[in-house]
Amino acid sequence: MTFTAAQIALMIQGKVEGNPAAAVGAFGKIEEAKEGELSFLSNPKYEEYLYQTKASVIICNESLELKQPTSATLIRVADAYSAFAILLSKYQEIMTQQLVGIQQPSYISPSAKLGEQVFVAAFCHIGENVVLGNGVKLYPGVVIGNGSHIGDNVILHAGVKIYHDCILGNRVIIHSNTVVGGDGFGFAPQSDGSYHKIPQIGNVIIEDDVEIGSNTAIDRATMGSTIIRKGTKLDNLIQVAHNVEIGSNTVIAAQAGISGSAKVGNSVMIGGQVGTAGHIVIADGSKIAGQTGVTKSIKVPNKTHNGTPALEFTHSLRIQAHTRNLPEMEKRLKELEKTVAELLQKLDNTAQKTD
Repeated sequence: MTFTAAQIALMIQGKVEGNPAAAVGAFGKIEEAKEGELSFLSNPKYEEYLYQTKASVIICNESLELKQPTSATLIRVADAYSAFAILLSKYQEIMTQQLVGIQQPSYISPSAKLGEQVFVAAFCHIGENVVLGNGVKLYPGVVIGNGSHIGDNVILHAGVKIYHDCILGNRVIIHSNTVVGGDGFGFAPQSDGSYHKIPQIGNVIIEDDVEIGSNTAIDRATMGSTIIRKGTKLDNLIQVAHNVEIGSNTVIAAQAGISGSAKVGNSVMIGGQVGTAGHIVIADGSKIAGQTGVTKSIKVPNKTHNGTPALEFTHSLRIQAHTRNLPEMEKRLKELEKTVAELLQKLDNTAQKTD
């Protein structure tokens, strides 16, 4: 599929500088791109490649001042990085739209309802009373349990499992091997030391424009719903426990674990390997640094936290700085104790001579 510079500029509201008929059919990094490929420049440290690259078309910032001629056609935009991301999304959307139809072998319950322009790859299983919206794309090995509802333009990559009665909004993307709606970790201890399983009869609700990475587990609620709000992005290898609620436009990095019934606010940023206690609240706009352990609720919004247990960021840094100085502080304290002891001895000796 080939596009001209003029067509690309129209997609991203850019201005062509050079040959508007320059055609590209692939993407390439600016330092490696070949003729017929499109690249972009947003980081000034890569500007030297602008004058060496063989790329036919380059997206760059309006503010860029050329230091020497370049053979590529430029498309100037306000923000090259964002414009390139938009272009990649449009390209991916075009390519995905070409996938339509049902491959065999696959199983689709007679009671399931499928929208228009749906793609079901081989070895998928679609259970009873499942509803698939328009433009849904299911890659090989996807399983959708009975009674689940999937919105429009949802993409479920290979091996994704959606348990029964879960609800996915529009434009949700879930990557390979993620499980949505598995049982929450609920076991009641018995007098004999054994554990009795508590049935998990709730579901999972994932709102519009959520993206979830590979090998992530989102448990169904014991009762009610585990909820992930609109626009939130989850990385690979994340555990979201039963009855958790995650607000809109929140981002969580890999290997984080959100314990049962925790409530994470809107626009929160959670770093890798963060762990939270259950039944806590994290305020809107909070930033949680990697490997932080959040043991208590964070009630003040828009603060950064660090450490285990989690502390306000600057306070945590002061503690860390003092911790590094402990050996030197111990040495000074011993010297001080020695000096004080010597002074006390001199005072005692003086007192005895006076007597």
